[in-house]
Amino acid sequence: MALILCIETTTTNCSVALAKNGKVLALKEDMGLNYSHAERLHVYIQDVLNEAGLDTKKLDAIAVSKGPGSYTGLRIGVSSAKGLSFSLNIPLLATNTLKALAMQARTEDIKYVIPVLDARRMEVYSAIYDNNFKEIREIQAQIIDENSFKDYLNQGKTIFVGDGAEKLIDVIKHPNATFQTEALPSAREMAVLAEAKNKISDIEDVAYFEPFYLKDFQVNKPKKK
Repeated sequence: MALILCIETTTTNCSVALAKNGKVLALKEDMGLNYSHAERLHVYIQDVLNEAGLDTKKLDAIAVSKGPGSYTGLRIGVSSAKGLSFSLNIPLLATNTLKALAMQARTEDIKYVIPVLDARRMEVYSAIYDNNFKEIREIQAQIIDENSFKDYLNQGKTIFVGDGAEKLIDVIKHPNATFQTEALPSAREMAVLAEAKNKISDIEDVAYFEPFYLKDFQVNKPKKK
């Protein structure tokens, strides 16, 4: 039975939830298209605490969505989570971003759930789960073409969920494919995952924990004038 602050900043959604025993007490998020984490994250943290009538001294743990996702977003979220964990002397929990995203899927008559985050151009970050959200294939960064995920699509109805699904619609024409493009990772689904980790004391070392970037950071050279 734990009171956990959940922080999700892996995409443009700046999302914070306060959860007790895996149930969300308060949620604040910005589903806009622009990154607002630096300006809004700590405001949202205070907002959810105020809504629940609690303060940081009552928290039992801090949970952060570990990635993959935006490099800047991940750094902001993880830095804030580590700072709170250290200053309050409470555990730091790291939850699986793509599993939390998969949990938003509409799973009626679905065999596989494939969360997909946009990784620019025709690349996505993806993982594969069954309809009970058991991991079937680990997280990968992959280039999408018409044959992507074909082995799974041939086995039954499959839903692609996340902002990366938008680029799949025109490429994957398999009759078993459905798309839920409006979803972004949210602190709301983190609550259950964080509670499960807290129960088994699956915590991170605050000093050494780093986000799961999946790919090395690349700096694009400016074009010559």
